Amino acid sequence: MNDRLPLAVSSVFVALALWHFYMAAMPGSRQSGAVPSVDGKPLFVPSVMATVAVGVVLLLCAALVAGTANLLSLGIPAFLLRWLCYALALGLFARAVGEFKYLGFFKRVRSSKFATMDTFVYSPLCLLLSVCVAVIASWGH
Repeated sequence: MNDRLPLAVSSVFVALALWHFYMAAMPGSRQSGAVPSVDGKPLFVPSVMATVAVGVVLLLCAALVAGTANLLSLGIPAFLLRWLCYALALGLFARAVGEFKYLGFFKRVRSSKFATMDTFVYSPLCLLLSVCVAVIASWGH
């Protein structure tokens, strides 16, 4: 198997995790287009711990992809890693599609900074990662 795709995908997850750790460390950065808003007011303000938790989950996603591609030994059976990757791909796809109001390609509320970022960055990235993670899982080892 070519290691470039899993390495690239894992690197993206690590970069996203580091970005979340940065946002957790910098007061006010979590409110600048990172969450859905209506009339300039965020629907929620993520706590520092929640932002760190997202970063940790993203690191686990990087490890899962690297483990599935045999770039990292996790001590987990290959079939389980593949199925976890398929589950991750499905979750990323669901995130890209969204919940039809504030999030994803089919959102109705489109007049915020988050909505613009979601349309042009967040949702396309989730869709691309979904496809790449599914491809990595399908390679199997």
